[in-house]
Amino acid sequence: MKIAAMFTDGSGGIVDRPDPQPVEDFVLVKIRSVPMCTEYKGFKREREQDAVGFGHEAAGEVVAVAQSGRVKVGDRVVVQPQLGCGACWLCLDGEHIHCQNGRRLPEGQTAGHTYAQYILKPDWLLSPFPEDISYKHAGMACCGLGPTFGAMQKMNVNALDTVMITGMGPVGLGGVINGHHRGAKVIAVESQPFRANLAQELGATAVFDPNDENVLDKIMDLTDGLGVDKAMDCSGASPAHRLMVDALRRKGQACFIGQGGDFPLGASRDMISKGIGLHGIWHYNLSFFPALVKMINQVGDQLDKFITHQYGMSQVQEAWEQQCTGNAGKVVLDPWA
Repeated sequence: MKIAAMFTDGSGGIVDRPDPQPVEDFVLVKIRSVPMCTEYKGFKREREQDAVGFGHEAAGEVVAVAQSGRVKVGDRVVVQPQLGCGACWLCLDGEHIHCQNGRRLPEGQTAGHTYAQYILKPDWLLSPFPEDISYKHAGMACCGLGPTFGAMQKMNVNALDTVMITGMGPVGLGGVINGHHRGAKVIAVESQPFRANLAQELGATAVFDPNDENVLDKIMDLTDGLGVDKAMDCSGASPAHRLMVDALRRKGQACFIGQGGDFPLGASRDMISKGIGLHGIWHYNLSFFPALVKMINQVGDQLDKFITHQYGMSQVQEAWEQQCTGNAGKVVLDPWA
């Protein structure tokens, strides 16, 4: 099979690896669509040796199984990220993303990443979806829509809420789609022009520049001086964390989604006096998958705007270069082109 690689000369391309084989409950999936995430950040850095093994998002088709299980050959599935153990209380509760034990691929197998034509995955981490949803759209059930969907489920975001989302990378843009679909008033915070404009196209009521020294005052003005009901940060930037906490109304809730730096948080000033709730969100509980798929089936036009670029995996260098410009929403690879 072919997989994506980053080479020492600064280029990207594909290399050949042996086709994997199903073993026990590890199922062989032929990947049909690969949403790209933050791997491009590694592409920008110099490296001393070639690197392979990228990606954690995919949708594909089950093509081989070693034993009867939860999926069968021909099933169209979303490949869930990570390798939970499947036995601890977190995995059993649908929170495999937080599994403390983890699991390894079968001995001798290396097909554990999604920038590839095939992947091995335990059957219980493959989520079937119906025929009327394309592979391209189904792939958005990973990082494109998943983390902010989980956050909005956690905070029970609804049509009565004003929600602020900081950072309009693909995760944040997916949050705009999620919030707009729920009928909430969405305020986006982003300085990059392409992404700021795309946020408005996807349904943001207002987009503010975080570098504006009056950004907090503008958010307060838009909320009649009360602050936002719910907030989520998808940037991982410390100033965005601070803005999110400051912009929350009393008794509001916020979710930290973007991985990044620390920031000063005053327990008395920020949390006790305001009575706010703060949550860490990485993914969504697997029990929410049916609801997420239902939503995906209803927002196809928005997803087509959200997915701004599509490439064959043979063009992975061009895809990474495009991501590096910032002028992109969600970028999708076809492993077979």
